[in-house]
Amino acid sequence: MKLEDIPRLSLGFLPTPIEKLDRLSAEFGIDLSVKRDDFTGFGGGGNKVRKLEFLMADAVAQGVKVLITTGGHQSNHARMTAAAARKFGMKPILVLRGNSPAVLQGNLLLDHLLGAEIDFLDPDAYFTEINPRMQHHADQATARGEKPYIIPLGGASALGAMGYVAAVKELAAQYTAAGEAAPDLIVAPVGSGGTLAGLLIGCALFWPDTKVAGIAVSGSAVPFSERIAVMANAGAELLDFDRRFDPADIRIENDYVGAGYAIPSLEGNAAITKVAQAEGMFLDPVYTGKAVAGLLDCVKRGSIPQGSKVLFVHCGGSPALFPHAELLTQDRTN
Repeated sequence: MKLEDIPRLSLGFLPTPIEKLDRLSAEFGIDLSVKRDDFTGFGGGGNKVRKLEFLMADAVAQGVKVLITTGGHQSNHARMTAAAARKFGMKPILVLRGNSPAVLQGNLLLDHLLGAEIDFLDPDAYFTEINPRMQHHADQATARGEKPYIIPLGGASALGAMGYVAAVKELAAQYTAAGEAAPDLIVAPVGSGGTLAGLLIGCALFWPDTKVAGIAVSGSAVPFSERIAVMANAGAELLDFDRRFDPADIRIENDYVGAGYAIPSLEGNAAITKVAQAEGMFLDPVYTGKAVAGLLDCVKRGSIPQGSKVLFVHCGGSPALFPHAELLTQDRTN
């Protein structure tokens, strides 16, 4: 099946722009640009909009009435899934890792405004309870006569990965129109893995000389390279693409997670401040802050060579800045 033949609903404000980061490029000795997927627009924007264009086409075709997904306390994916549910007349149910807070801030505030039903799971029990809890909500919906649809964490599936296959096709057209050569390397945060799986397939199809690297922002019981290879291979099969991805060939940088997923790191916070003050661009403490910190450290260490042409995928997430205002203003002097 060709990419164009897979059902897709238009949600994102596409194509998103590519921005040159001239000041950081000069400081670090690379040619650094950003794919501004924080500007995808729908539901507050972010990379998950691209995945939802394919996942929602499947849900709408099935006549779904209850859309169920999961994520962290400040999940961008959960927020955008709730928005997509409302756009297509569905009820959103979000099963989130973390205890119910006294005040809803950041993405949780937006979830509330969207009228999502939020089911908070104790962080220690989350990974054992998450699938049974989502299935419980699905069973309840079925009992009410409402068709449910469960979207996995981060929209990470072969179908969801098509969003970033399409993104690479979009990028290739943008670079060609600008008369620019393809980047040497695409770098993206890795949480659930679907974005990187799509980038791998997309580069194999449209930019075969461009490498892909992921900066892990969380730990993983199964190595990310193995999880992503499974998704990428399933996605290639969906496209009848005769290409197989080996975990050993998938580059994941695992040294920038910090204390854990959604726990801000000193390096990530420093990157947030640096990029804001150097380029006027906002990162977030969960994904992009840690990922840019990793990217820049790889340049310093030489694993991204000087002179490389690098494209960073900005996956959004600025609402997650606001719950961490106190932490991010510790250097305040007035």
